[in-house]
Formats: sequence, structure tokens, C-alpha cells
Amino acid sequence: MSSEFSIIGTAILFMFILDPFGNVPLLLAILKGVDKKRKKYIIMRESFFGLAILLLFFFFGETFLNIFHLETPSVTIAGGVIFFVIAMRMIFPGEKGNTALFGSEEPFMVPIAIPLIAGPSALATLMIMTRSYSSHFWALFVSVILAWAFSTFILYMSPFLYKVLKEKGLNALEKLMGMLLLMLSVQMFVDGIRALFH
Repeated sequence: MSSEFSIIGTAILFMFILDPFGNVPLLLAILKGVDKKRKKYIIMRESFFGLAILLLFFFFGETFLNIFHLETPSVTIAGGVIFFVIAMRMIFPGEKGNTALFGSEEPFMVPIAIPLIAGPSALATLMIMTRSYSSHFWALFVSVILAWAFSTFILYMSPFLYKVLKEKGLNALEKLMGMLLLMLSVQMFVDGIRALFH
């Protein structure tokens, strides 16, 4: 990850990790039998639950890393590897969206807030970002809020997006995001290696 900080650039990176376009078909499957008005309420409620969990890791992620005495270059390299794996899954997705796992009851916290919004990838990314950009803490906070707000908007508009783009269009968008994230992951890995030698 570059040493130069950009609020918009970082927000876009974190939005890639949240992967709202990839989550649209899954979200619609989870809320298949829910009334339209109730569906919008659930999406907003679960989004705020997800934000609360994200912020918990945002404010205390650095403490977690300090406990294990992890240096910034090591965290950056690990982040590059994590992003690479996420990008490969976005570009070459396996079988996903098994709605039989969700049951017929209205979702509460699981599986929308966790893991669709605040999943392991997003939480790990937050810890990496708070260490890599420790001198831009509040600017990073704004980036996270922007990424979450955009992702929430996409999820809120999911029925409309699904009608317009269909599954193929959403898959194409997810693969495009995966390609961009793949390039960012390689750059992040290179930056970590470079920092080790300096």
C-alpha cells in the first residue's frame, strides 16, 4: 500500500473488500420471502449492525496488532496476500449463495451484518489499514464511513440493480472489482517488501 494517503482511494479499496455488488444476489436470496417495506428496514438495520462491528475493529484493531508486536511491513505484506486471495475469489468464484443455510426466519445479525458486511476479510483489512495509515487515523475513519455508506446504498437498491443488471451484469462488475483489487494487492505486497529492505 502506498505511503501516500487518499481518502477517496482508500474508500474505494475498502469498498472492494465489502464487495456490495457481489453480495446483491445473496442478499436478495436471504430476503426472498420478506415484504418489500420490511426488506428495506432489515437492510438498513443490518447495515448499521455491520457498521458497529466494523468500527469496533477500527478503533481497537491497532491494539490487537500491538499485543502481538506486529511490525507495519509484516502487516502490509500479509494484507497484500489477503487481498490477493479475495481478488482471486471475486474473479473465479466458487459455488456460493446456498440459501438453504439461511433458514426461513427473518435474519438478525447473521448472515447479513456478519459476514456479508462485517466479514473476516473486512475486519482483517481494517486492522491492516489502521496500522499502515496510523498517521491518518481520522481521514481513514472518513474513508471507512464512505465505503460503508456506498455499500449500504448498493444493498438498499439491490432489487432495482438486480432488475437492471441481472446476474450476469452483477458478476461482470464483481470481476472488474476483483481485477482492480488484484493489482492493488500486488502493489501492497511490493510496498511491504520494499519497506523491509529499507
